[in-house]
Amino acid sequence: MLKSINPATNKLIKEYSEYSNDKLQRIISDLSYEFLDWRLQTFKTRKNLLLEISNKLKSNIDEHSRMISIEMGKPITESKAEILKSIWVIEYYAKNAEKFLEKEFIDTEYSESYVQFEPLGVILGIMPWNFPYWQVFRFISPALMAGNVCLLKHAPNVSGCAMLIENLFKDSAFKGVFKNIYVDVSSIPEIISDKNIKAISFTGGEVGGSNVAMLAGKEIKKTVLELGGSDSFIVLNDANIDLASKAAVTARFLNAGQSCIAAKRFLVHEDVYDDFVLKSKHLISNLVIGDPLKKETQIGPLSKIEFAEKIDYIVQNSINKGAVCLVGGKRDGAYYYPTLLVDVDESMQVFNCETFGPVFCVMKIKDFNHAIEIANNSEYGLGGSVWSEDLNVAKNVANQIETGSVYINDFMKSDPRMPFGGVKKSGYGLELSKYGIREFINMKSIVVK
Repeated sequence: MLKSINPATNKLIKEYSEYSNDKLQRIISDLSYEFLDWRLQTFKTRKNLLLEISNKLKSNIDEHSRMISIEMGKPITESKAEILKSIWVIEYYAKNAEKFLEKEFIDTEYSESYVQFEPLGVILGIMPWNFPYWQVFRFISPALMAGNVCLLKHAPNVSGCAMLIENLFKDSAFKGVFKNIYVDVSSIPEIISDKNIKAISFTGGEVGGSNVAMLAGKEIKKTVLELGGSDSFIVLNDANIDLASKAAVTARFLNAGQSCIAAKRFLVHEDVYDDFVLKSKHLISNLVIGDPLKKETQIGPLSKIEFAEKIDYIVQNSINKGAVCLVGGKRDGAYYYPTLLVDVDESMQVFNCETFGPVFCVMKIKDFNHAIEIANNSEYGLGGSVWSEDLNVAKNVANQIETGSVYINDFMKSDPRMPFGGVKKSGYGLELSKYGIREFINMKSIVVK
């Protein structure tokens, strides 16, 4: 049985029976059969399906938002924002997919030379709990518009979200193009090895991503991996500290810090360090912790008690090594109080691992070269942020950071219009924009003499 437990109350919401191997094989086989028809449908037909899903989400935002909040603890205002962002990505691909997948004609000595984009088949998505709608729709929206069909293996603790997402398709003319499955992680090797599974999109931790990549590599199947991050938020000496500190607190504490692209390492120039810390401390101290279903709540529980216990271990370990805790540093069940650590250095676990929780750690830097050196001293490379009034300097820093994205004078975020992905142990492949839709397709060259 897969259990969905409310982290705010530690009470069972619902249990979901795992699918048998026979049922799982039937679902995959049925999806493969549906693909034969779906791949032939026009972009207009595919667009209409996505817009139908979008309209259903719009008409039931409260229901879907509430499920996010009770299953993984996200404050309800953030849950609603996640649904709205999911609608954005659905409509973005509904509008733009045909343009992104137009034939590309190449000038050669032949009478015709062009590249056409064809779907692959059944794409398996293995998705995490921290953004249970957004992660799914940023995967399935481009995949479906490209003519693929999708199989979702969601995180067990958000099985209710997975159920509601599948329900969106049930009354549609093409309800068979998306299926959710309730299975344990132990079933993944068998699913990946199924001949009807053509590619895999995985979002999660580096250990899980490595395992998926090995399994898929054995079967010679395409993968896109979006893994962990330990993003640097660099504040140079000419930065607007009022704006930078407000953005920093938002960037760190959104979703209680449970985000791959959350700013996690704050590298602040020594000339503005004290001012930045003072302003950040004030903002962090006033964050509202509470029931995720209440509108005023800004920090809800972490999605599981054991995650809060892990964060507390990392914090206390860093304090023992010399970090100073100015705010927070304590746990109450699955809740972890927003925490500010200063005098942090590279030897501390809070600084060199992916701290997936509401912990804000600050390190002093001498200049932008020092910032680049520290930012690149990481196993991860997902995103980053640079703050400076001198845009030439900021761009110079951004150009030298080993990461998938850098935002200048704003915090890192994912946007349907921009490609999203990482380097190093943050994964490979891209999602979003025109580049993301081209990950799970066959780029076929046609040459006519």
